[in-house]
Amino acid sequence: MKTNVSTLTAQPGSDMLEQLTPRIAQVHELTGRVLVRLAALDNSQYTLVPGSRFTLDALGSVVEAASLAALGLARAVADNPLEGAAFADGPPLDDASVRTARLAEAAPRLAKSLGDAAHQLDLCATGCQYTASFIIRDLKENAEHLPPLPQLTRAQYTALEKVAQGGTRVSRSLRGGRESVRAGDGSTLHSTPFTVLANNKLIRVHRGTSAFLDQSVTVTAAGRLALDTQKPTRTPAPAMAKAPAPAAAGRRR
Repeated sequence: MKTNVSTLTAQPGSDMLEQLTPRIAQVHELTGRVLVRLAALDNSQYTLVPGSRFTLDALGSVVEAASLAALGLARAVADNPLEGAAFADGPPLDDASVRTARLAEAAPRLAKSLGDAAHQLDLCATGCQYTASFIIRDLKENAEHLPPLPQLTRAQYTALEKVAQGGTRVSRSLRGGRESVRAGDGSTLHSTPFTVLANNKLIRVHRGTSAFLDQSVTVTAAGRLALDTQKPTRTPAPAMAKAPAPAAAGRRR
C-alpha cells in the first residue's frame, strides 16, 4: 500500500478522486483486519507469555498508523478541487485563469497529504514485521507456550524453506485447470507437501480475481515459527557393514 500510494501523482481533478477512492477503501479494510488480529491476540494464551505486552503495543500502533494514513488520503480528497458550477455572481466556470490558480494552489497540499499517508503506511509495514518477529522471539524463548504445530517431514520442511525465500507462485493451466507450484529459484514444488503446508496454515496462497492468473505464496507467522523451531526429519543412513578382516597370510618357510 505504501508503494501504491507513493506512485500517485498529485494532479488535482477528477482523475485524482478516482485513484484515491479504492485506496481509501483498502486502507480501511486492512485496518479492520489488524483490529481482528489484535483482538485475537488479546483473547489468546499468548498474553501469558513474558514480553507479549510489547507485541500488543506494536500491533496497536499499526492501527493508529493505518488510521492516520486513511486520514491523509481523506484530506487529499478534501483538498482536491473538482469542477462544478460557481455562484451566479462569481467568476465564470470556464475562466482559465481561475481554474489554473485553483489547481496550482491544491497541488502542493495534495502532495503533502499523499506523502503523509505513504509515511504512515510505511510505519504500518514496520509495525507488522515487529509484531511477527516479537511473537516468534517470545515463543522460542518460552517453549512451554509454543502452539501445537505439525511435525514436518523433510520434504515438507524443504518446501516451506523454498516458499520462505520468496517468489513462489501457483499457476493454473487453461486446459484442465491443473495447478503447478514454482519456487522463486525456478524449481517445482511437489503438490503433496505443498498441500499439507497450506492445510495447516503454514503458508498462504494469495488468491487473485481470476483463477487463471499466477497467485503468490507467502509463509505465515506459524510457518516461520515452524521453520525456527523444527528441523527436517532425517532418516538415519544405514550403517555400512564392516568388511571381514583379511585372513593372515601364512609365513613362508
